[in-house]
Amino acid sequence: MSAAEDDRPRVRYEKKDHVAYVTLDRPHVLNAMDLRMHEELAAIWDDVEADPSVRVAVLTGAGERAFSVGQDLKERARLNAGGAPPTTFGSRDQPGWPRLTERFAFAKPVLARVDGYALGGGFELALACDVIVASERAEFGLPEARLGLVPGAGGAFRLARQLPLKQAMGHLLTGRRMSAATAERFGLVNEVVASERLDECVAGWTRDLARSAPLSVRAIKEAVLASLDMPLERAFATRYVWEERRLRGRDLVEGPKAFAEKREPVWSDD
Repeated sequence: MSAAEDDRPRVRYEKKDHVAYVTLDRPHVLNAMDLRMHEELAAIWDDVEADPSVRVAVLTGAGERAFSVGQDLKERARLNAGGAPPTTFGSRDQPGWPRLTERFAFAKPVLARVDGYALGGGFELALACDVIVASERAEFGLPEARLGLVPGAGGAFRLARQLPLKQAMGHLLTGRRMSAATAERFGLVNEVVASERLDECVAGWTRDLARSAPLSVRAIKEAVLASLDMPLERAFATRYVWEERRLRGRDLVEGPKAFAEKREPVWSDD
């Protein structure tokens, strides 16, 4: 690694029109994630949550070859040689904790823009997002079993919840890769388009997400994710933090009023 690359930020972060754009920026190593990248990402996710003007985040990788191939295994090999403890499920006590894969109460929607490889921790990052839009050349996989590792950033748990169990086990236990078309067929991604249309497709999704009432979006996201394993009766009876906030906000009045007046609603930012 050159000194110039060592000093350069690992993540690009921009905000525009209520959208935060988070770009993993190590294209020369297919956006492999080292410990410094995780530290930078933690600060960025904190800012996304704290900034009331941000309604949706887009996570992607720089270049045309990869979203991310996951953990920087060269760095891991050096850490192993130096006696660092092995990684396992979760990132507690590791740089960047809690990572997006463990921010279970992250309120704002995150869209993964996947072009090229999404492998290992890169695939796990995408699985932690709420919407996935992929190019036709996207390729997904969890190769950890072939490397003496485990999908510790949630892949072992989320894939089995988002695919039929036998399909998930087949990929988890063998490290076999999955094409974008297969991922779409199983409902793992929301939309697959030609690579030249990917940005246009992402823009359509972010436009729709940003147009929705922010408190409604957060209340819906929280209620859906919190109730996945609940009996239906309990799901109805549970009190949700963001729903309580929505009920105290003005958007629930602004939405019907704007509809009646045949105009676009003006949402509050918190």
